[in-house]
Amino acid sequence: MAPPDFSCLMRSHRRINDEQKADIVEMEISGIRKHKIMDVLVMQYGGYDKVGCTMRDIYNFCHRYKQETVAAGDAQTVLRHMMARQERDPDFFFKYLVDGEGHLKGLFWSDSQSRRDYEAFGDVVVFDSTYRTNKYNLLFVPFVGLNQHRSTVIFGCGIISHETGEAYKWMLQTFSAAMAQKHPISVITDGDLAMQRAIRVIWPGTFHKLCVWHIQQNIVRHLGDDVVKEEFRSFIYDRSSIEENERKWIDFLGRNKVTSEKSWLHQMYQMRKLWCAPYLVGHRFLGLNSNQRSESLNSILHTHLDGSMTLFKMLEHYERCLSTRRLNEAILDIVALQSVPFTDVDASSLEKHAATIFTPAVFGLVRYSTNTVNNCILSDILDADDLTTFVVYKKDRREKKFQVHREVKEDCLDKISCSCRKLECLGTPCSHILYVLGILKIERLPKCCVPTRWTMSAKVAYPATRKNNMYDYSISLRRYRELRNLSHAACFRASQSVEAYERMKMVLTEEGESKESSSAQKECMRYGPVLPQTAQLDCTYLGKVLDPLHVQGRGAPKKRLQAKMKKPRSKGKCSYCGEHDGHNRRTCKKLIENNRLQEAAGM
Repeated sequence: MAPPDFSCLMRSHRRINDEQKADIVEMEISGIRKHKIMDVLVMQYGGYDKVGCTMRDIYNFCHRYKQETVAAGDAQTVLRHMMARQERDPDFFFKYLVDGEGHLKGLFWSDSQSRRDYEAFGDVVVFDSTYRTNKYNLLFVPFVGLNQHRSTVIFGCGIISHETGEAYKWMLQTFSAAMAQKHPISVITDGDLAMQRAIRVIWPGTFHKLCVWHIQQNIVRHLGDDVVKEEFRSFIYDRSSIEENERKWIDFLGRNKVTSEKSWLHQMYQMRKLWCAPYLVGHRFLGLNSNQRSESLNSILHTHLDGSMTLFKMLEHYERCLSTRRLNEAILDIVALQSVPFTDVDASSLEKHAATIFTPAVFGLVRYSTNTVNNCILSDILDADDLTTFVVYKKDRREKKFQVHREVKEDCLDKISCSCRKLECLGTPCSHILYVLGILKIERLPKCCVPTRWTMSAKVAYPATRKNNMYDYSISLRRYRELRNLSHAACFRASQSVEAYERMKMVLTEEGESKESSSAQKECMRYGPVLPQTAQLDCTYLGKVLDPLHVQGRGAPKKRLQAKMKKPRSKGKCSYCGEHDGHNRRTCKKLIENNRLQEAAGM
């Protein structure tokens, strides 16, 4: 006979009961690893000998449950789930594409809240297709942007099989259909040539910019000489005139003997309008032209993704990240509603007014401009009928002058703009505008200087839906979760006295021993979301959609100008400058200096 401490490890004595299965599924969906789930159960039950199962049993159960979840087919399960979501949420949008044999090769979806977010914040969209983190090697393409707190907001997500012009056109057309044909003002991508062509065709009026992070990766990959690297990087930030920039390019290409049209330098020269600073002046990017900003926006979506994921597991991961983003937004909302950023007693009235209308994150950018107002000097004033031009320069840069134009209508300020174009690009007033407003003795920021998207009223017309319908369970499991939460509170209070403990134990013991369930009920019992809603769903018009075919390779390398790879993980090597002196991107002096110069330039 096995000792009592060993009997719990014997195959004949090991069982995972139904309530444990429901809890395990919940914890796994939440992103908790299996070994951590075992640790939680051991802590809850008071020892490994009281859990009733081992870690291997948990692994086996999770694997079997995953297989049962997608028993009808991975693609079929995902589409059934989305149909069920659409029944519960009429504004939920999804569309899929199949090949000639019925295999899924394209999918896009966006829930009602994501579509509302796009209505409010869809002026700038960031997306890239650099991740093939699933068992079919399909491209995972999230569409993201910035909300009123300058934090990540997710507009939708797509999956495509190949990086072709037709695939990207279908994706952009589907995205536009989901968003009522509203096209973004600007878009930032990783720079794939097929993607560039699709954007020109589907979004002809949208300004396209290449992600700086991918350009930096390619600088390290394609250029070996440090001097050439630094000179090439200067084109990213040098805001000289277009004519001066062209002259520098011709000189740069000549000195480095770049004659072949197939060379990377020549190809980047051909695309200079998509990434060189002089061509980007005046275009709205909301500050997303800083290094790796576009990459960091959707980096949370790529955390814990791996090459063995099914489409359904990827969907679960996406929904979990979406729920986390919305929780973070709710926290920022409550902070902004219940507090006002601190301002000095002697702060200007404009700064104090800005603190009350902008969200705290955006006010931090405005404060940067107010702090540099004292460095401005008025050079000249040019009067016209309804237009007055103020010529302003900085004390430390007297050679560079800015023109602030004030338009008056019916003796009231109607519009104000600056030649630095920071208000148009970033959406916040520059120090030159604030300086002129101070000269005019205006104590409140005019409406033209306060874009609604940066205020707490940005989503007044679009009521927020915080709850994620992804985690709707069957009726029986919803009852279990409610009773479980109530019993936790009741049991904790009952444990404080012997009498209440004995009474509660007797009630729970009687209820537990009286449960009756037929074998048929056991066979169809589920412990998580999705299948309870989709099992009875009429999918006659859906048809049989087969799982995607595994995509071999990563596309056509000869047509790819931007690196399709994750951030390098090699120790001691900076992913920005490629140096091997032990620093990384966050502490890279070159990166910090470039960001400082970029901010000083008014971007």
